[in-house]
Amino acid sequence: MAESVKGILERIVYRNDETFFSIMEMREESERRRTFTACGKVPGVNCGETLVLNGNWVNHPKFGRQFTVESFSATLPADVNGIRRYLSSGLIHGIGKIYADKIVDYFGADTFDIISTESARLREIPGIGAERARSIKAAWDEQYALRDILIFLQTYNISNALCLRLYKIYGQEAKQILQSDPYRVSREVEGIGFKTADKIAQNIGIPSNHPSRIDAGILFTFSNLELLGHTAYLREEFLAQTQQLLEIGREKIADRLDTLIQFKKINVLANELIQTSLMTSYESTLGKHIHRLRAAKSSLPQILCDNAISWAQKREGFAFADEQIAALRYALTNKLSIITGGPGTGKTTILRALVSILMAKNVKIGLAAPTGRAAQKLTETTGVEAKTIHRLLQFNPQTGQFSFNQDNLLALDFIVVDEASMIDTRLAVSLFNAIPDSAHLLFVGDIDQLPSVGAGNILSDFIASKQFSVTYLRHIFRQGQHSEIVQLAHKIITGDLKAIPRIISLEQISPEHDFGFILATSPEECTRKVEQLCTSLLPSLYKIDPLNDIQVLAPLHKGNAGIDMLNERLQSIFANGGKQIPWCHFRLGDKVIQLRNNYGKNIFNGDLGVIYHFDGDRGTFFVKFNGESAEFNRSELNDIALAYAISIHKSQGSEFPIVIIPLLSQHYIMLQRNLLYTAVTRGRNKVFIVGDPKAYNLAIGNKKSLKRITGLSLLF
Repeated sequence: MAESVKGILERIVYRNDETFFSIMEMREESERRRTFTACGKVPGVNCGETLVLNGNWVNHPKFGRQFTVESFSATLPADVNGIRRYLSSGLIHGIGKIYADKIVDYFGADTFDIISTESARLREIPGIGAERARSIKAAWDEQYALRDILIFLQTYNISNALCLRLYKIYGQEAKQILQSDPYRVSREVEGIGFKTADKIAQNIGIPSNHPSRIDAGILFTFSNLELLGHTAYLREEFLAQTQQLLEIGREKIADRLDTLIQFKKINVLANELIQTSLMTSYESTLGKHIHRLRAAKSSLPQILCDNAISWAQKREGFAFADEQIAALRYALTNKLSIITGGPGTGKTTILRALVSILMAKNVKIGLAAPTGRAAQKLTETTGVEAKTIHRLLQFNPQTGQFSFNQDNLLALDFIVVDEASMIDTRLAVSLFNAIPDSAHLLFVGDIDQLPSVGAGNILSDFIASKQFSVTYLRHIFRQGQHSEIVQLAHKIITGDLKAIPRIISLEQISPEHDFGFILATSPEECTRKVEQLCTSLLPSLYKIDPLNDIQVLAPLHKGNAGIDMLNERLQSIFANGGKQIPWCHFRLGDKVIQLRNNYGKNIFNGDLGVIYHFDGDRGTFFVKFNGESAEFNRSELNDIALAYAISIHKSQGSEFPIVIIPLLSQHYIMLQRNLLYTAVTRGRNKVFIVGDPKAYNLAIGNKKSLKRITGLSLLF
């Protein structure tokens, strides 16, 4: 039977700011003033507060008697000692221990009232000027509102960072909006999905067949389908998925869908496909741009292709293959062209030759790629600076738009985009918007890699459209023939099940080979061997920096050999001496990955960095990405994650000196040919698979990958 205990929070022994699980040292408010340990999910509380805890006493086999919290209520401290402890916690930016003592010594038990209603009086304290007083007041208001949100949302598993994001968006109205229209929050706040909003709605009495719930469910289904890469979907299958989500009659969903179609929030395409009006706008815009560019005259000077290609061959010192010559000719003579091929098939040679020819003719050329690492590689390949597509288009933080767009076109004659398989629909529209009529556009990519993380199937749809001149590179050149990585990649993509890689032990790793398959049949063995490779064997053997030169690429997040577990284990080794950032699980020295585009900070989905500084006064930490610094606060915690191990999807467009791939039968749900192919081709110098040959065969044998449904494919 549940009990209640009341006490003052003396010390937080442990707190996870994502799950809110806390271990607390409490002191009873009774006359006996005994201390006890309490543990459970307790968000938004700090030392000095009085808590009423509901739950049960248990006897922990290791830690003894403690109180397990099921629910709680909290009040701010009323006595001077509690107020001093509360303010000294560092919770309110601008108030550390020194200023906490000064403020409490001056205002005593009235401190909280003064900060709340008469914050200008803080200037009566020596050392606190107008700016610091305003900062303290703003931080107090934020913390007070955030605490209200945290306690209201304590049963919904919403992280501290998301609560902060809610406050940043809605301010003091956040709780009221959550209570009156939770589905609005699911539409407007990234990270809070339909299911969380639905739980809140149920608790406040919104009926299951309410139009706002059905509309939110329809939009959520579209969002889920976009996460799977689709920009459109079959109406009947869409209704079935939405019905499974909402668990109400199909007719009511169909009625609301028709209403949204009537108000042009959703559009009907050919072949019984439906899509959001936003996606219709994107794809129709792309279609118009393709017709526009094809119809306009080229701004290139006269180039005698045969002479130019002969000149380029002399510069390179060898004769090009027929495929390479055809690719160069197509690019120089067609406004829109595509080159696709796997590793070792000569894409680098073509790009270097093409850029040399264009530079010799004083053509204004722009080189771009979806990621920073891919752009850096393109720069090294051609000798000409390449930029990410986002930097090429120059995002303007003041306007929230790209500086180069349909009203301010790029002053370029020829645009080359590498790693084009990564481009999603939204980014493609932004790029095409800024291309002048007379410019040439060349996409270079590997059609066999995983498609873009975002919605769309741009490279495949463009090839299928017949609007681009396409060169398929199939021949592996001599340099690639000597690479075990290149040979393995082509065996994988052709489904060669006979070519099972040679199994080696950790002791048999040799600098003479660039690929190794290390046997591990259980998740525990796999994790242990990945750790050994990362932390001791490879750094010792190759004299490398493990953080910069080794990247673990895993198929799944969950499980004993998944990304989450590997990151936890590797963090405990690599960042063991790093200072813990107080309100999160990150440490100084941690390797992290950016999870979404942030144009204001000039960092993008998939960028890798290292946490190098924590500012306790500001409550922020700093990450170095590609030599540039970015500042993060608590509301942005969900924007980054540990990156000792990352997903294969997130590795697209990047190349790493050494790649380690855990591969087990437990990963079966993700084991596909193009996934393994993408992982292997991320390794520049060495690739090691650690796992089970059965899982390897399972991946190679599974050619099926989710077919993406798009409206773009219907436009040509």
